[in-house]
Amino acid sequence: MKHTMPKALLGLAVALASSSLLASGLTINEQSISAMGTGFAGRSSSADDASTVYGNPAGMARLKQEQASLGAATLNAKTDISQTRSTFGGKEEGNIVPLTSVPMGYYVKPIDEHWAFGVGFYVPFGLITDYSSGFAGRYFANKSKIQVITFQPTVSYAFNDKVSIGFGPTINRIDGELTSQVPNVQSLGRNDGKVKIDGDDTAIGFNAGILVQADDKTRVGLTYHSKVSYNLKGHTKVSGGSFSLLGLSGQSYDAKLGLDTPESVDVSLTHQLNDDWTLYMGSTWTRWSRFKDITVENSNVSPMLGGSLNTITEEQNWHDTWAHAIGAAYQLSPQWVLRTGLSVDGSPTNNTNRSPRIPTGDRTAISFGAGWTPVSNLTVDLAYSYLWEESVKVNDSSASKGAYSAKFRNTASGFGSSITYRF
Repeated sequence: MKHTMPKALLGLAVALASSSLLASGLTINEQSISAMGTGFAGRSSSADDASTVYGNPAGMARLKQEQASLGAATLNAKTDISQTRSTFGGKEEGNIVPLTSVPMGYYVKPIDEHWAFGVGFYVPFGLITDYSSGFAGRYFANKSKIQVITFQPTVSYAFNDKVSIGFGPTINRIDGELTSQVPNVQSLGRNDGKVKIDGDDTAIGFNAGILVQADDKTRVGLTYHSKVSYNLKGHTKVSGGSFSLLGLSGQSYDAKLGLDTPESVDVSLTHQLNDDWTLYMGSTWTRWSRFKDITVENSNVSPMLGGSLNTITEEQNWHDTWAHAIGAAYQLSPQWVLRTGLSVDGSPTNNTNRSPRIPTGDRTAISFGAGWTPVSNLTVDLAYSYLWEESVKVNDSSASKGAYSAKFRNTASGFGSSITYRF
């Protein structure tokens, strides 16, 4: 029992951190449907519509009309689990991520020939994994649900026809819920207890960018997404199993942790090859190496659970990652544009610390999209992406939880649509 509570709290911290993998892991990467169609290649240089508020705020200076975009993406993920070994038995399972939809919305208004103002809301980070109570690795992971919603007011300034800059503070609201099963000391593998943790916080960050029109056909963009420092406060509720034996079932304890999500830099190029073809390239670097460890502080913990729970630290030692993408768009007619893209993306986790909460590896994704403009002031964008990850091994063991190992392979499909109206 002495090790059950800290591991559960650390699990929350890991889930929170891993929900911010941007384009790595079982996470959300869809903040623009037009960019989704090219595999997010050229995200910081394309400035095709109001979603540039996120992709590169400097791109707002290229939009000559007041416009608003509203859209959503639906994500359908699948996890195949095999080669399972568990001390206490249980189900092998699969399809641990439920069907999920995420919204996005943007508005941009040019003020004059130099200034533009915009706002955006989007879901930059998110994680949902949901195993059954009989899952073979239930003592290491049961359910994780994390979501960040961001609101971003933004301004941009064009020095001339060649160079523009943009900046926007981000107001980020994070909410999380985590549950884990806990072994019953009197009937191992049966009549489990449960730990449920929830926490939230609001924190400030910023996005900044520069966009350069190198020549008549080529634009280069760079966007910086800052780190965000969270100080989560929440509660841990215990119930059933050994907690009932100790008379602690239904008890709630205070928990808090500090967490910095890392900064990232996106650089991309958009080149108009001719009247019909546009090419895109892009790379994103994310500074995950700052994520060395997690420290959790607990208070009001029952003495029956041990005094060592006040402060717990666990090493993570993640590494920086690079993501790369190429894409193209073909202007089929004045009303239709077709898009496609290919991206590769590294995972920051390592084989030693990987858990069933985030059983993720390096990924590859292919995307297709289309834009339809039936009238001059209205565009409908559609996109589809399919991604697959390398197979990875999870090997966990604990004196109180036994051992669990399995092979995981993740795939996912994403469907997106948005509508842009120009006033």
